[in-house]
Amino acid sequence: MKTVSIADLTRFTEDCFRKVGMRDADARAATEALVTTDAMGVFTHGTKSLVGYLKKLKGGGYGATATPVIEREGPGWAVIDGASTLGQVGSIFAMQTAMQKARDVGIAYIGLRNTGHIGAAGYYAVMAAKEGFISTVTGNDMPSVAAPGSRGAVLGSNPIAFGIPVENGAPIFLDIATAAVAGGKVYAAHQRGEPIPTTWIIDAEGQPTTDGSLYPFKASLAPMAGHKGYGFGLWCEILSAVLPGGNMTWQVGSWIFDEPSLPSWHNASFVVISVDVIASRAEFGQRIRTLIDEVHAAPTADGVESVLLPGEREWRNYHRAVDDGIPLPQDVIDKLQEAAEFMSVPMVS
Repeated sequence: MKTVSIADLTRFTEDCFRKVGMRDADARAATEALVTTDAMGVFTHGTKSLVGYLKKLKGGGYGATATPVIEREGPGWAVIDGASTLGQVGSIFAMQTAMQKARDVGIAYIGLRNTGHIGAAGYYAVMAAKEGFISTVTGNDMPSVAAPGSRGAVLGSNPIAFGIPVENGAPIFLDIATAAVAGGKVYAAHQRGEPIPTTWIIDAEGQPTTDGSLYPFKASLAPMAGHKGYGFGLWCEILSAVLPGGNMTWQVGSWIFDEPSLPSWHNASFVVISVDVIASRAEFGQRIRTLIDEVHAAPTADGVESVLLPGEREWRNYHRAVDDGIPLPQDVIDKLQEAAEFMSVPMVS
């Protein structure tokens, strides 16, 4: 473990993005997404991804100065061509578009196609929740997850997230892969020499395995909760790629393993509901607070202080990080060192 301040990690990450040619505003926005994710303790989707993104940006697979474009739209919907921008850039633009439309008509759907790897879907859900919107975000990826009964991957570890505004409090939010576990966690455990549970991956014969070295070339992730996770993964694929006309399943590239000159053709969807248009903000706030209080008051098992709402653990991590810095695991430090060497930027202290 190495503890770094949010300010130092932000400065380092922005310097890397600027040096590869990104505009200042895009570099700041992408950096905030990655560093906030680390501060929340979700290290698989934070700055550990930085060096992979930099390679894509430097190689031309992702456009360092590209700009997402609205291809077609109506009052409550739009389809955006991400123009192979960094996924954080495309996703933030899409969510901002969704919020503006929801302010006007109450609810909006945005399909984002041809973007980079979007990172933590929950970041964008929280972005909307902070502005008073209920939101849901989905994404797709190249197949890495088996379906019940399959010998190989059928769908990506397609993420789904939601965010709920809370008056005078941090948003409730959930961000999950529709696989039993995110692929990054398999990589991280294997890199650290840790065993993995039998519920994480499926080998080439369709059987559970604890050998993390087999993933991704000789094993697939197991679907979350069996057929239930498979169904949600399919839903993400439809909202993210099928509906807006983006690349589906094996048409999506690997941002990690493909040549840096190739786009990854990722896709995402953003559905935003305006509380102000549909309900009384004050009444909604009271009802959410009642729900929160009921959940917190639920009887607990021995040794459990309180039942948590989705996102509470992450917010606690975030506030500790603001005060004390982010305790980065060694696998993240190694990737940051690789990024520093790749871009000839001084390593974060």
